[in-house]
Amino acid sequence: MDLSTILFIALAAIFALGFAFFQYLHKNKNKRRETYVFFALRFLSVFILLLVLINPKITSTTYELEKPNLILAVDDSESIAHLEQEDTVRGLLEKLKSNEALQERFELVQYNFGNKLLNSNAPQFQASQTNIYAALESVKDISRKKSTALVLISDGNQSRGRDFRYFKPGNNQEIYPLVVGDTTQYLDLELSQLNVNTYAFLNNRFPVEAFISYSGEEEVTSEFVIRSGGNVIFSEEITLNSESNSTVIRAELPASRLGVLSYEAEIIPLEIEKNKANNEKKFTVEVIDERSKILLISAIPHPDIGTFKKSIETNRQRQIDIKYLKDDLSNLKDYQLIILYQPTSGFASVFENLAENDQNYLLVSGTQTDWNFLNRIQDFVQKDFTNQTQEIFAVKNPNFNQFQFEEVGFSEFPPLEDKFGKISVESNNLESIYFQKIENVETSEPLIAIQGSGQNKNAFIFGENIWRWRSASFLENKSFEKFDNFFGKLIQNLASAKKRERLTLDYKSFYYENESVKLTANFFDQNYQFDSNANLNISVEDSLKSIESQFILKNNAYEVDLGSLDPGTYNFQITEAGTQLSRSGSFEVIAYNIEQKFISANKNAMDALAKNSETEVYYQNQIQELINGLLSTDKYKPVQKSQQKNVPLINWYYLLFLLVSILAAEWFFRKYKGLI
Repeated sequence: MDLSTILFIALAAIFALGFAFFQYLHKNKNKRRETYVFFALRFLSVFILLLVLINPKITSTTYELEKPNLILAVDDSESIAHLEQEDTVRGLLEKLKSNEALQERFELVQYNFGNKLLNSNAPQFQASQTNIYAALESVKDISRKKSTALVLISDGNQSRGRDFRYFKPGNNQEIYPLVVGDTTQYLDLELSQLNVNTYAFLNNRFPVEAFISYSGEEEVTSEFVIRSGGNVIFSEEITLNSESNSTVIRAELPASRLGVLSYEAEIIPLEIEKNKANNEKKFTVEVIDERSKILLISAIPHPDIGTFKKSIETNRQRQIDIKYLKDDLSNLKDYQLIILYQPTSGFASVFENLAENDQNYLLVSGTQTDWNFLNRIQDFVQKDFTNQTQEIFAVKNPNFNQFQFEEVGFSEFPPLEDKFGKISVESNNLESIYFQKIENVETSEPLIAIQGSGQNKNAFIFGENIWRWRSASFLENKSFEKFDNFFGKLIQNLASAKKRERLTLDYKSFYYENESVKLTANFFDQNYQFDSNANLNISVEDSLKSIESQFILKNNAYEVDLGSLDPGTYNFQITEAGTQLSRSGSFEVIAYNIEQKFISANKNAMDALAKNSETEVYYQNQIQELINGLLSTDKYKPVQKSQQKNVPLINWYYLLFLLVSILAAEWFFRKYKGLI
């Protein structure tokens, strides 16, 4: 209690004493016993009233010992069981958690992780995927405000997420990797990644891209093959060594029949290879027979128009019609893609119809384009232009990955022409295939670009005289094939195959084992407006069982998550309960356990994580060294914290009750004496 409060209490006592004295004793010659009783009661009532107003407080100090965190993050994935390290992990946990010195120094907390972090003390080693980076990020968020030592008990094998080797812990955190499993690096060939399109058109060829890696010192030779129905349809021999330890193989396979076609890609295992589970992958491609109708609209004649027609129609699955503004343009919805060649203000109704029908388009600008009109009618790109013309060369964007194509050589071709001016990209979803190079200066302005994703896409070519590129391609390659293939893939990426159906589906034709099987759907009313009140149910069957579930509304679409399914072929039917509209289809679940492709612990990755955290990596036989290291560092010592609180000397409601009691006693005493 501070001095000022004590002074106020003393003054209150003096004031109450004086007040009672002058009221009952001063100049009172007839002092009787009841006079002194009234004097005492009045003194107490006034003093207590003043105490309520002063509300005196005292300072209370409490002390607390805060220990730093010691978090045990345990790899709970199937790879631990596959490497037969379950007992080792449990033994390490027991030694750490039972150590009395650690218990005295730290606040011990255990988390298990697979694809995500779980608060559990009993690892089961059944997680189908491992995301070490996500687990570290979660621990970082949990312990952001407290000094923390994190012991990561893992084999270092990650099957999902960002590379954890480059994870940066917080300022008050340190990571101590504890490696379990065999750290011997065995000779191994791995089919690490397989890129393939989901769909292909009948009688076309579709690309397959395989990434193959090798770990080992000696030079090895093997063969990469792709099989269909047991027959080898593609093969290529590869040679790898410690210096050249990876390669990319590209193949083009024929889409000769309709339906979902299943394939198996494999890098033939070496005789001494210990792990052969990572040498093969299965994939499927759905071949569709759907002729795309494309419409090119122009206000002027130009050689580019003939170039587009010849290039696009080299694919027998595509047909292009050419119309001018004076022609009948009332049937735009019959086309899967609209090419707008050098739009002017006369295209206003065309843009309105495209927006109403939600159709994709390819816009080609040039020296006759009305950019004042384009800047008003769309909000994807804007151009600050003049009426002067400029020559534009092409520079390939190396990061473009929406679809694969063979380099045509556009960077070496004659320039395109457009109005002079700077292009500003207004959309966050616009990706350039080629950038502009103007007067030998490479810019970040798009030359050929795609805006949007999924089935809703638009594209832009900012320059005319495409015909010069096709001619240059022929002179360079003695064929139009490379040029036509590029524009064919661009058109395939843009052409919408959407039909005016009230129930539409989006799903993959195959899923890997342990992958969550998700399907999305959209349901429209009779005016083709999205209906958010639909009741969509799904029934899924294979040869052994059936599953029924319901779609939920999520982000303006309906989604169902069937979880992980056993390998096999599944047929499904989706029905809207109110209208009984239904759609059916099938998908395949391919047997593939990614956690079983590992044959040893990833010592190098755990060592890189330790270096990034400025700590040391420990192994399963160095558990005592880890304990000693944790106990010896001065960074992790308990901290005594004090907390001061100002609390009332006497709770005010006790004083108020006492005041009321004294006043009541005085009133009854006066009544008893007949003074009231």
